[in-house]
Amino acid sequence: MLTVARTSHGFLRSRNGAAAVEFALVAPIFILLFMGMIAYGIYFGAMHSLQQLAADAARISIAGLDVGERERLVTRFLDTHTNGYVFLDRDKLQIEIGDSADGTQFTVTLSYDAGDLPIWGLLDRLPLPGEIISRSSTIRIGGI
Repeated sequence: MLTVARTSHGFLRSRNGAAAVEFALVAPIFILLFMGMIAYGIYFGAMHSLQQLAADAARISIAGLDVGERERLVTRFLDTHTNGYVFLDRDKLQIEIGDSADGTQFTVTLSYDAGDLPIWGLLDRLPLPGEIISRSSTIRIGGI
């Protein structure tokens, strides 16, 4: 009887395996946070790339003399430069361009279907934003 008490007392005071138990408790939370950082980092990278592309396209557009020429300049710029961004594919990019009602501003709006980004299959329980990213940029025409 005395040996059982000594053995159980020794078992309760033993530190062997404590690191394994702590790791088992902390690892799922750590993995969820790590995957979330990766997923949102990729998503924010795509969002930032799209905003930069919209701003550059709007800057290019002011070289055009009319709406048609501005649209051609923007389309040519996007065809040439979109694939230079890691997370963007030109085929999934929707473009909406045009002058404001009073004709003093020109707006470039880009919508991107981010459904093929590698973030959607990371974890099922990870809350993620929408698959369509939309960004726009407006520039004044003629320095008015």
